[in-house]
Amino acid sequence: MARILMIVSAADHVRLTDGVDHPTGYWAEEVAESHRVLAAAGHRVEIATPSGLRPTVDPISLDERGGVDAATGAKFAEYLEKLDLSAPLKLSDVSAGTYDAFYLPGGHGPMTDLVDDADLGALLNDADAQGKTIAALCHGLAALLSARREDGSFTFAGRSMTSFSDEEERQGGLGEKTPFFVEARLREQGAIVTPAAAWSSEVVVDGNLVTGQNPQSSVATAEHVVARLKTA
Repeated sequence: MARILMIVSAADHVRLTDGVDHPTGYWAEEVAESHRVLAAAGHRVEIATPSGLRPTVDPISLDERGGVDAATGAKFAEYLEKLDLSAPLKLSDVSAGTYDAFYLPGGHGPMTDLVDDADLGALLNDADAQGKTIAALCHGLAALLSARREDGSFTFAGRSMTSFSDEEERQGGLGEKTPFFVEARLREQGAIVTPAAAWSSEVVVDGNLVTGQNPQSSVATAEHVVARLKTA
C-alpha cells in the first residue's frame, strides 16, 4: 500500500481579468473519481490544502452547467460527502519523504491559491528530487508553476506534459477573462505541452511526472499513478 497526498485548492473564487471574482473551487469529478481509483487500488489517500482550510467544490462541476447530468452529479456529491473534506492536512506541515506520490486535481481554484504557494513549491521540488510520483490534472497543472529552481526558473521546464488546453478554456472555461491560460503559461515557462483534442481523455507521462488534460482524464490519470506505483 502506498501513501498518496492529494493536494486540493481551498480557493472559492478566481479573479477574472475584468476584476470580477468568479465563484469556483475544486472540480468534483477530478477529486471524487481520482480518489475512488486510488483508494480502490488499496492506497491510502490523504488530503491537504493551503493552511488546512476546508476546500470548496465548484458548484458548476455538479450539474449540467459543467456538462454533468443529475445522476452523475449526485454520485460525485455522495462520494465527496463520504470522503469528508472538513479537516484536511495543512500543506505546510507535510514533507515529501512521508508520501509515495502527490496528486493535484483541478478546478479553477489552483489558479488562485496554489500557483504561487511557497510551501507547495518546496514540496514539489523535494518530491521531484526524490523521484516521487507527481500527478497533476486539468487546471491542477497551474499548481506545478509554484515549483522553482534556485535561479527562479520553472522546475518542470523541458518536461513533457498535457494540461487543460487553451482551446478548452475558450470553449467551456472562463474564456478570454481567465486570469491566464494554463497551457500557454506552462509553455512560456519552458514546458513541452501537447494537449490532445478538446474534451478527450489524455495522459502524458514523463518519468515521475504524470499529467492529465481535463475532467474526462480523471480516471485515466489515477490509473497511470496506480500503475507507476506498482513498479516504483
